[in-house]
Amino acid sequence: MSGKGAPQLTVKNCEDLRVAVVAAQWHEQVMGGLVEGALRALRELGIDEPTLLRVPGSFELPVVAKVLASRGYDAVVALGVVVRGGTPHFDYVCQGVTVGLTQVSVETGVPIGFGVLTCDTEEQALDRAGLPGSREDKGHEAVTAAVATAATLRTVSEPWR
Repeated sequence: MSGKGAPQLTVKNCEDLRVAVVAAQWHEQVMGGLVEGALRALRELGIDEPTLLRVPGSFELPVVAKVLASRGYDAVVALGVVVRGGTPHFDYVCQGVTVGLTQVSVETGVPIGFGVLTCDTEEQALDRAGLPGSREDKGHEAVTAAVATAATLRTVSEPWR
């Protein structure tokens, strides 16, 4: 199980953070669970008015995350799912999304919560989607990680020049 060893994050005083969630539309049931987990995490953190945008698929996540990061959001959460098929398409999409989201975060300094499931089977994706009976809730985890990182960045002061 991939969640083994995960930290227990405590995030406080983050109610005023601007957070956006951008979610793919492929695999409707899985995405429904991921989005609900993300929105639930935001509510638990006291962030009551997040922005939620939907894009066609996971490959489109980085460009929308980049625009959101450049428009003043303190954190962006990217949610998607890619299930391995019989062609190399899986590898190209997973690599493109991962590199793209990493690049957005490093270039903008805005934390990007990585809630993109890269699974061999649909059953694995369902088990990570935060649905009833799922063992993991990756939408919730992605929000918590992004908001915790944004809260940490608040504590970093400007260097003396």
